[in-house]
Amino acid sequence: MEFKANNYKPNEILRFMREATNLTQEEFAKRINKSKDWQQSNEYGRTNYYFKDLIALANEFNFEIKIIKK
Repeated sequence: MEFKANNYKPNEILRFMREATNLTQEEFAKRINKSKDWQQSNEYGRTNYYFKDLIALANEFNFEIKIIKK
């Protein structure tokens, strides 16, 4: 799956990543030592995750993050 991240909100990106793994919120979050509540809060946009969390998820699930200069 490839998408242009700046077309989406942070909570949508996190949900896309989880859905790509076919894991539950709890299973997905647990892989980086986070709780289901952490995942839910971020997916629903109540809180925002840190970039370090995004990097941890990318490393855990072998996602590639590309930063491209415009």
